[in-house]
Amino acid sequence: MNRRSASSLEKQSKVGSDDLPIRSRQELVFTEEYKPVGKPTTKAGAELQASGEAVYVDDIPSPKDCLYGAFIYSTHPHAHIKGVNFKSSLASKKVITVISAKDIPAGGRNIGSSFPGLGDEALFGDPVSEFAGQNIGVVIAETQKYAYMAAKQAVIEYSTENLEPPILTIEDAIQHDSYFHPPPFLAPKPIGDFEQGMSEADHKILSGEVKLESQYYFYMETQTALAVPDEDNCITIYASTQIPEVTQNVVADCLGIPYHNVRIITRRVGGGFGGKAMKGCHVACACAVAAFKLRRPVRMYLDRKTDMIMAGGRHPMKVKYSVGFKSDGTLTALHLDLGINAGISPDVSPALPSAIVGALKKYNWGALALDVKVCKTNVSSKSAMRGPGDVQGCFIAEAIIEHVASALAADTNTVRRKNLHGFESLTKFYGDAAGEASTYSLVEIFDKLASSPEYRTRAAAVERFNGGSRWKKRGISCVPITYEVRLRPTPGKVSIMNDGSIAVEVGGVEIGQGLYTKVKQMTAYGLAELCSDADGLLDKVRVIQADTLSMIQGGFTGGSTTSETSCEAVRLSCATLVERLKPIKESLESKSGAPAPWKALITQATMASVNLSAQAYWTPDPAFVKYINYGAAVSEVEIDVLTGGTTILRSDLVYDCGQSLNPAVDLGQVEGAFVQGVGFFTNEEYTTNADGLVVNDGTWTYKIPTVDTIPKQLNVELLTSARDKKRVLSSKASGEPPLLMAASVHCAMREAIRAARKDFSASSPLTFQMDVPATMADVKELCGLDVVERHLQSLSSAAAGPNAGVKA
Repeated sequence: MNRRSASSLEKQSKVGSDDLPIRSRQELVFTEEYKPVGKPTTKAGAELQASGEAVYVDDIPSPKDCLYGAFIYSTHPHAHIKGVNFKSSLASKKVITVISAKDIPAGGRNIGSSFPGLGDEALFGDPVSEFAGQNIGVVIAETQKYAYMAAKQAVIEYSTENLEPPILTIEDAIQHDSYFHPPPFLAPKPIGDFEQGMSEADHKILSGEVKLESQYYFYMETQTALAVPDEDNCITIYASTQIPEVTQNVVADCLGIPYHNVRIITRRVGGGFGGKAMKGCHVACACAVAAFKLRRPVRMYLDRKTDMIMAGGRHPMKVKYSVGFKSDGTLTALHLDLGINAGISPDVSPALPSAIVGALKKYNWGALALDVKVCKTNVSSKSAMRGPGDVQGCFIAEAIIEHVASALAADTNTVRRKNLHGFESLTKFYGDAAGEASTYSLVEIFDKLASSPEYRTRAAAVERFNGGSRWKKRGISCVPITYEVRLRPTPGKVSIMNDGSIAVEVGGVEIGQGLYTKVKQMTAYGLAELCSDADGLLDKVRVIQADTLSMIQGGFTGGSTTSETSCEAVRLSCATLVERLKPIKESLESKSGAPAPWKALITQATMASVNLSAQAYWTPDPAFVKYINYGAAVSEVEIDVLTGGTTILRSDLVYDCGQSLNPAVDLGQVEGAFVQGVGFFTNEEYTTNADGLVVNDGTWTYKIPTVDTIPKQLNVELLTSARDKKRVLSSKASGEPPLLMAASVHCAMREAIRAARKDFSASSPLTFQMDVPATMADVKELCGLDVVERHLQSLSSAAAGPNAGVKA
């Protein structure tokens, strides 16, 4: 895989944010061989590299008398729980107790997660298990090993008497009118007059369909928490969570105690992707209930199988569409009939329709009509996963565009380009999120890739290759993306110690997205007016852990904007400190005639009783709470017709990062998101059995991208686009939007399959449904499972000749 060179990144970092300290950027830059460039340039960085230590929840030493828990989960989708017993074994003899709904304190509630304003999910299935995989109890043992073993040996007694059959699919939910209804402010709005748009069409497709399945988060650190009971009916929980504040509230509601009695501490999370949000609350609550009852510390670390069964993952969808278009490829109207499998509880599912339609609107459909059903089913609740809804909406749009191009026998990129928005139609579809005309870069990005001489040369080479290769076929495709993000209020706090070192707190959580790196840079940037050595100032900054009793209203880490909003809260805090300290600095310098040293400034401020701590709660301008991210990707693939195997030969990504706060961090985010998207579109099967229980529950059956499945060559360019004072230092999000560009791989696979169908069967339609994920088996089937047999038969017939079977 090729990365941009260190020198290129260094150049861009200076262009992106002229005054930001860049030392930590250099620590993050890698060459094409993935070797660190030089040595860390800060003492802290050197110590970290030397030790290799980063403390996660499970690394925290167990307190005295600590106990361990493991979930017992239902394997039935809808049944009364009559009892739980254990097979006789050493592990069962080590069981101390089983915690269940009856152990929730009086005044508490059976609640495991809750998204404000959307709805709750129970912690325990009681007295009825509502889906396969639901928690019905927690085995408590002296060691994690015995807790795991005992949980696996639990025997659950079920009864389905007087219960309706479970609803497991979108079709079942529609038949039984089983829905969650999004609140009006989350429901996507139709655009234009659909009937009029269809009447203007020269051609119509009335019955298109596509399906998208689920995806597991596959974070390296599974769900984990450590609960320690404290005095005065309080409890402290060390949790791997993206939502400390919500976790605090849910735990308190579960235990029936005031919120200030619950303290959630999160230093860092070993991978989240949305899976450590709502789903992480369940583990924290389970540990809390057990610790509260037993008055001993309790910790849990889910084994991978249990985690995969309970995680829920990305939302499966079934889509039907009708689309009208003119002979030149101009779209006139689209009707989308969208079914979303939300699972047993609302979670964040009511917000999915808006996100799906938001990404779909990257094209000017003329008119857009919608029929969206968020289906309540007896399966584990689906939750937010990196780019929730947006990645599906992006793909749905491409499936329709490719169908239109195929129906017209037209070049797909020509149809794409024709229907990209002008700024006027962009404003019609996106409203205030469209921003200023100068910030609309999608057409420029798409033309840079799809209209370049290099692309035309590569497309011609693909065609030549396919003409000379029978058993391997190639395809190339260029896909544009839009991704609308919403800014949220975020707190930040900067405190200067007496020795001049600096402690910073923010509402966001470090989940591997480089939040702390950007926050450290912003702190040095914000205080630079007080200190001439910005790099030296950077060495003095420490970002400390998220603590719900120290930093309130922390919100949640997600939606790709946490880094920039946390940075802005820190910048405002620094501005307050600068205002307080600047008079002292000027006084010192007027007396000495030289720049005031940082240490002397802080010493003088301390003696003058200046408040050296400042906190800000940043809230976005009501006129600018949303903006749009743009990007495009070209992917070239090669498929093996005989096996269905796909090789991604090359992917070129161009992503508009605005004025990047840290190009090295953002580059890594773009690459990581793209590869995770490749997994979703190609080989990550997260399927269930007839009862809705996950069957792809480990690495043996669930395949994430590896060194063999990622692009052989991956080129990423961060586009430095127009400045916008309304954004944080004109920066843009980078965590989720690039995942959508992985749709280019799926589209390129379709082109390769189309080439195979041309070769092997004149009767095979070149317009075909290709769902997500497109696995090896799917690719082979779409090429034609019998191609080998038919080829051998044709060879046999040719060898026999016209006189075959005639005796002399």
